[in-house]
Amino acid sequence: MHQSDLRQGNLFVVSGPSGAGKGTLVAHLLQELPDAWVSVSVTTRKPRKDEIEGKQYFFVDDAHFDALIEQDALLEWAYVYGGCRYGTLRKTVEEHIACGQQVILEIDVQGAFQVKEKMPAAHLVFIEPPDLTVLEKRLRGRGTETQEMIEKRLDTAKVELSQKMEYDVRLINDDLDEAVAELVSFINECAD
Repeated sequence: MHQSDLRQGNLFVVSGPSGAGKGTLVAHLLQELPDAWVSVSVTTRKPRKDEIEGKQYFFVDDAHFDALIEQDALLEWAYVYGGCRYGTLRKTVEEHIACGQQVILEIDVQGAFQVKEKMPAAHLVFIEPPDLTVLEKRLRGRGTETQEMIEKRLDTAKVELSQKMEYDVRLINDDLDEAVAELVSFINECAD
């Protein structure tokens, strides 16, 4: 019998500032929980060279995205840097939950609150860095952002951190193994 046959499906929304380590935590989580599934967002941006339709994103044009909004087919959506829109498909999430999977959405704070409004049973998980100095060091360590982008991300982080108390659980990502263990433990408590 598979583990997913024994557990009820749930929705977990993982948010936090850029550079808090959400993606790394989620990648490690997938290695620990065989019934976890990370939702694939829909976007209006063009695919990058190595991206595969349905793996990194579902790529649609503006008219299709507008139709998804009108049909209430998105749990959340937002404009992101560069004017592109990103969103989470409601039907896909609901299907995976119905199959007994632990569905993970890695989205921003604004999106998390939209999801909670539409699916009150969703569990909100906030990932935070030990402090803003560590966050800035992580952002600079990427080597992919201009000084202006780093400052903008730090300003956004301050706003996001001010909303962390609205989440069901808050994890400080200082020690990766410890943070992964805490996240796995929280998901297991909710799913059993």
